[in-house]
Amino acid sequence: MRLTIIGSGDAFGSGGRFNTCFMIDSGERRVLLDCGASSLVALKARNIDINTIDGVILSHLHGDHFGALPFFLLDSQFHSRRERPLTIVGPPGTRERLNAAMEVFFPRSSKTAWKFPLEIGEITPAIPDEVLGFAINTAVAIHQSGAPSTAVRLAHGGRVLAYSGDTEWTDALIPIADGADLFVIECYDYDRNLSGHMSFARLQEKRAQLRARRIMLTHMNPTMLARQDEAVAAGFLVAADGLAIDV
Repeated sequence: MRLTIIGSGDAFGSGGRFNTCFMIDSGERRVLLDCGASSLVALKARNIDINTIDGVILSHLHGDHFGALPFFLLDSQFHSRRERPLTIVGPPGTRERLNAAMEVFFPRSSKTAWKFPLEIGEITPAIPDEVLGFAINTAVAIHQSGAPSTAVRLAHGGRVLAYSGDTEWTDALIPIADGADLFVIECYDYDRNLSGHMSFARLQEKRAQLRARRIMLTHMNPTMLARQDEAVAAGFLVAADGLAIDV
């Protein structure tokens, strides 16, 4: 698998970063892991043809993680003239929330007769599933979003990519990260333990329990962006928009 970071920012674009969006190429399929509000712009800024994307996997239903989908879908319909199938999956509540977002931004658009096959599915946490050739497991995270927020573990071709989504510390992250070739974890603040978010100080306390080969920090606010060198010195990778890495 190859991971390309389309967006590594927080909800507020701290540091000029795009909202969360990771592109994963398996060699057979290309999927997005989260698709935050600025993601369509970010994809186009990198000259990525959205018709080459087979699916979108959502960790949770906050705008900075799924908010580009109404624009993505309507671009696919009217501008990119998509013909190939598109699969969108996320936690329980995905279908209802996506329809609601469509109606808020573009009234009546949720009733569009799509010119391409569109499948919207929901993944039950802790129940193994399969999406476009990726084995997927999710676990409930601690992050209020009006629906289950999840951490996600994807496996393909003997490689494993794990992702915390947005969450404060929870032991549910331990099996998600265990043995992963790369664990991408949100590290929102440097030292404050904010509700629903991870701090670098807390991550350092718990690091030994996360038995992944490599750990990459993402979704950083200004306090953490200012301490990136400290994170690198401590042995972490640090996400950046445009970074590509083999998993």
